[in-house]
Amino acid sequence: MRFLVLASSLTATAFAAEFGPQEFLPPVPPWHGASESLVAAAAHPWVTPAEKSGLIDTPSYDDTVAWLTKLCAATPLVSMIEFGRTAQGRALYVVVATRGKSHTAEALRAGGKPTLLAQAGIHSGEIDGKDAGLMLLRDLAFGEKGALLDRANFLFIPVLNADGHERASVWNRSNQRGPTRMGWRTTAQNLNLNRDYVKADAPEMRALLALLDAWSPSLYFDIHVTDGLDYQYDITYTHHGRAGEAAWSPRSGAWLDRAFSPAIDAALKAQGHVPLNFYVNPRDKRDFTRGLEAGHSTPRFSHGYGDLRHLPTVLVETHSLKPYRQRVLGTYVLLAATLDLLGRDGAALQAAIAADQAARPPEVVLTWTEGGPSHEVDFLGIDFETYDSPISGVKEMRWLGRPKTFPKLPVFSKRPGLTAKRPAAYWVPAAKSQVIDRLTLHGIRVELLAGPRTVEVEMLRLVDPQPVTPGQPFESRHLLKLAGVKPETRRETFPAGSVRVPTDQPLGDLAIMMLDPQGADSLFAWGFFHEVLQRTEYIEGYVIAPFAEKMLAADPALKADFTAKLAAEPAFAADPAARLQWFYTRTKFADERFLLYPVGLER
Repeated sequence: MRFLVLASSLTATAFAAEFGPQEFLPPVPPWHGASESLVAAAAHPWVTPAEKSGLIDTPSYDDTVAWLTKLCAATPLVSMIEFGRTAQGRALYVVVATRGKSHTAEALRAGGKPTLLAQAGIHSGEIDGKDAGLMLLRDLAFGEKGALLDRANFLFIPVLNADGHERASVWNRSNQRGPTRMGWRTTAQNLNLNRDYVKADAPEMRALLALLDAWSPSLYFDIHVTDGLDYQYDITYTHHGRAGEAAWSPRSGAWLDRAFSPAIDAALKAQGHVPLNFYVNPRDKRDFTRGLEAGHSTPRFSHGYGDLRHLPTVLVETHSLKPYRQRVLGTYVLLAATLDLLGRDGAALQAAIAADQAARPPEVVLTWTEGGPSHEVDFLGIDFETYDSPISGVKEMRWLGRPKTFPKLPVFSKRPGLTAKRPAAYWVPAAKSQVIDRLTLHGIRVELLAGPRTVEVEMLRLVDPQPVTPGQPFESRHLLKLAGVKPETRRETFPAGSVRVPTDQPLGDLAIMMLDPQGADSLFAWGFFHEVLQRTEYIEGYVIAPFAEKMLAADPALKADFTAKLAAEPAFAADPAARLQWFYTRTKFADERFLLYPVGLER
């Protein structure tokens, strides 16, 4: 068997060697823009490694860190701080660019200037942000962009997924036009960090959450390269609260919609780029003219998480089919224009953040559901044709490289689904140490019990928990969904080491999402409470059978229910174990904590 697999691999490698990795990408329209003037000449003393390649390749992680180390040694404006380690032990760095004398988190917070945190390489094959950030740091320190630091600070994570970055190959990211070598999407643990924000299983994510809590940036960028369609836009971005849509942080979303989008679009267009202020997601991948989807993401994703914790967050997506040079330059313009905007209007954003943090909405959205078309867009696309594919057996698309506008495409948005009424607090038992750990990791304030406490709380009985994808793990876990919950009022004793989690705090909404089991990205949904799904006590037939006979004799209503169930469900009637179990669950012998969610709600 090992020989067959090896032979197959060798055959594939030999076949692939006959073709270039990007030979089958669609034709690319020509592009030139004013932003090309940002590229340093080869003889420039601080030319970046990517610029040396003509912006067609990207440096290794070690070379990136080495270049940044030299830059930090040459200027007091820029420093580099290790903030964590990857699963394989690589150091993770945040670069601090500021005019302040001290480059600590405390100093930046005390200084009062707005701070932009831009993160590259969470998917390390999508690395445009890294090389754009290096160019901008150079120009902040030694070029014409230094004035941007007069009224704003810049934090920059060059690569979050450093292990994946070093799994580089010319054969990664089959639908992306450069750089020559691209990293891998997931970490060394095969975790997608942009699905890990709530559950925080990866050491990289745990380090990032601590950084967000410590530095409290005013605006957070997560920089990607998009997959999917061909179109004229070279840089797209999205955030919650766009075009007046609902958001967990409505005031911050309104600032992004009112101030950020117009300023950024204008800056990009002036430099020759074509922006779009929503993420392009077709409802039908084989016929995008049926409409595009926009709207909300759950907090497993960066911009959903940022919105929920009242940190204005923008998901940036350059277009994979555009040349690497064009994408990097567009990202540079975006970063520089944002620093300029924060310098001019950062006070308004910080006021919006403070208002969102102070709000205590009586209900918090737990899930989003499909909505109807919210508006139409004249979509700047690329012409295409369809053909009958002998491989797939259906019609496939062939992009032709010619710009074409598709008028009035409907854009579908999402609307709130399930909501949770805000409790005063949650009570988490000491036995759930992993849950308590996650709460504190996110910066949620908890009150630790020094001794046992008996309190009256509402507890939830879980109704029909089921796996989301039976037998198939997702991000190393088995996700669960519920048909509903049934509340019960109980007196519970929480032992020492348990915590009370008040929702009257800036991160109270995040606590609700994490601790309400019906939340789309609750810790229950991510599998932190699997133990409540298991029965651990049983009863033998020779005990329950005569006991059940006495139950029927003593309770005519029970006898009627049993008789009706036998008549209505032949499979049940033919299953002796199911018949005995039906009675067992109605006795005092049964485990009364089966399917009882162990977190209490204080109303």
